[in-house]
Amino acid sequence: MWLKMFRESFLFAYSSVAANKLRTFLSLFGITIGIISIISVFTVFDWMENGIRNNIESLGNNTIYVEKWPWTPDPNIKWWDIMKWPPPSTEDYEALIRKSQTTAAVSYTVFSGETIKFRGNSVSSSVTAATHDFEDVRTLEIEKGRYFTQSESASGKPVAIIGAELADKLFDNIEPLGKEITVAGYKTQVIGVFRKEGKGGLSDSGMDETLLVPINFSRQFINFRNPFLNSDIMIRGKDGVSVQELSDEVVMILRAVRRIGPGKENNFSINQASQITSTLEPVFRGINIAGWIIGGFSILVGGFGIANIMFVSVRERTSIIGIQMALGAKRRWILMQFLTESVLLSITGGILGLIIVFLGTLFVNYFFALDMFLTAGNIILAIAISGTIGIIAGFAPASAASRMNPVEAIGYTF
Repeated sequence: MWLKMFRESFLFAYSSVAANKLRTFLSLFGITIGIISIISVFTVFDWMENGIRNNIESLGNNTIYVEKWPWTPDPNIKWWDIMKWPPPSTEDYEALIRKSQTTAAVSYTVFSGETIKFRGNSVSSSVTAATHDFEDVRTLEIEKGRYFTQSESASGKPVAIIGAELADKLFDNIEPLGKEITVAGYKTQVIGVFRKEGKGGLSDSGMDETLLVPINFSRQFINFRNPFLNSDIMIRGKDGVSVQELSDEVVMILRAVRRIGPGKENNFSINQASQITSTLEPVFRGINIAGWIIGGFSILVGGFGIANIMFVSVRERTSIIGIQMALGAKRRWILMQFLTESVLLSITGGILGLIIVFLGTLFVNYFFALDMFLTAGNIILAIAISGTIGIIAGFAPASAASRMNPVEAIGYTF
């Protein structure tokens, strides 16, 4: 019975669409645009959330960063005061190595923009100079080659590990391992290539466009006494040590090293990964609401379009309804017949929207390598929204059809 009703409803819907293509397309357009708006927002959110999660995992949930600038604004500290603060130094790093009881690994890192050359190719890129324990704090994946040896780091040997995208720009199709490049005028051998991380939700390509070198080698072209040195200290806590406990000890040690008197403000910032998510949450919430509002208006318009189609369909098939009822069709069968048709039309609009969103993800992935995809959850959500709108929009026309007088319906002329 139900399969028969579904089949007939589908055939009725198909014949109505085939007979009135333009009207149906315009009516479904609102549902399609609404689904595109909502599912596009959620697809971007999923991509951003996945990117943020991967970034936080690489940064470390139990890792803190000592830096000059805070990641989130502090209303109690003026930017011109922060300008006067000294950047994290090797003295700070060495003090933490000697005195800290809660740290599992500490790494000192300096960042510098330099020109990197290989034969006729020249690229301006970021150079990350780090102490040997950088790999113990920051999650790294080396696809080819190896990490620095302890002696290479200590002696400042001119070796480097290159990011995947930087390698593509610099070497084209040439194998980079073992090749000699020029970094800030110094000959350097490539001993490793990082696995491609891809751009994440923080619009960050991680190590993809970075050249990693031993910090003692970088002393040849970076001035470590520069008051505007871009440096940080990454600190990973021991298992079982909370981030707060780790931060408190680091603050105590650095205040002592920098001779900051009681009652005076710190002249350094303690940053951690959780600050990123807490800062972005209000932004995500606002975009989420905006997506629902824009999509909601489009779906509302589409719902009225579906209702209009169904009212016209009821009028066109009034005599058929009368014949069906005269032959014994129950009112609920008529109701479900038109309700099924409404839901099918609405879901068709939703599927069109999903197809467009899917094609959009293929486009951005091909041209921008964003690793964005349409999740099963978003597909189910789109179908559920479309189906719900179909039920709501089609209920009034279906109800009107089911309450018709069979005699009057048979004699009705459209």
